[in-house]
Amino acid sequence: MSYVEELFSLQGKVVFCTGGAGILMSAISEGLGKAGAKIILTDIVPLEERLEALKKKGIEAKGYYMDAMDRKSIEEVAKKVKEEFRGVDVLLNAAGGNMKEATTSPEVSFFDLPLEPLQKVVMLNLFGGAIIPSQVFARLMVESGREGNIINFSSMNAFRPLTRVVGYSAAKAAVRNFTQWLAVYIAQNYTPKVRVNALAPGFFATNQNQYLLYKEDGSLTPRGESIINHTPVGRFGVPDDLISTVLWLVSPASQFITGVVVPIDGGFNAYSGV
Repeated sequence: MSYVEELFSLQGKVVFCTGGAGILMSAISEGLGKAGAKIILTDIVPLEERLEALKKKGIEAKGYYMDAMDRKSIEEVAKKVKEEFRGVDVLLNAAGGNMKEATTSPEVSFFDLPLEPLQKVVMLNLFGGAIIPSQVFARLMVESGREGNIINFSSMNAFRPLTRVVGYSAAKAAVRNFTQWLAVYIAQNYTPKVRVNALAPGFFATNQNQYLLYKEDGSLTPRGESIINHTPVGRFGVPDDLISTVLWLVSPASQFITGVVVPIDGGFNAYSGV
C-alpha cells in the first residue's frame, strides 16, 4: 500500500450499519466497502437490493432484519455477528427520520402538534438512532480490546434550530450532546481505543424531506429556495458527499479524534445571511 492507502485503509474491518436501506447509508456502505471493509446492513425493511448492489462491486456484505428501537432485536443480531465476524470494528448509527405529523405548517401550529408523532421522532432519532445500538455494540468493542469507532448521525439542526421540524431538531441536538458524552465516558472509564464521533449533514434531498423542499411539479418550495440561497456552494448535498468524512473518522487517519460533530453542509453553518 502507498502511504495514503495505508492511512485510510479499512482492509478487513467489519462495519455494522443501522438504517441500512436508506439512501445515505447506501452510498456510505459502498464507499467503505471499496476501502476494504466488510459491510453488515440492518433495517426493518428488505435489504436484498442493497446487498446485491454491493456484492456486484466485489464488496463482502451481509444483511439482517433488526429493529434499532428494540434492544432484544439488536442483541440477537449482535450475537450472530460476534459468532461469524468475531466482533464489530465500526458502528454507523444511521437509523432515523422525520414525520410530517411532527412538523409545523401553515395549517398546523406548534400548539396543536399531537404528542405521539413527536415522541416517535425523538425516540427513533435519539434512542433507536444512537443510544440503544451504542449500548450493545460499544460493549462488544470495549470487551474485544481492539480499536473501535462509533459514528452517529446528528444534523445541521443541532447547530442551528430550523423552523417547522421541532421534534427532529430536538432529537438531533440530543444526538450531538450524546455523542460528546459517550466519547468521554468510554475513553475515561474503559479505553481510548474506542472513539465516538458524529456527522451533522446539511441539506440532503431524501425521501423524508421531499415534501418540504420540492413542489409536486418538481420546482423548489419557498423553503427549498431559502436553503439554497443560504448554502454558499449553491446546491443540496448528495449521498457521496458524506463518504470521505466517514472514511476519515473511522480510519487510522483520525486516531486522535473523538467527541467531534462534523458539519457536512456546503457552508450553510458558516453563512450568516449577510
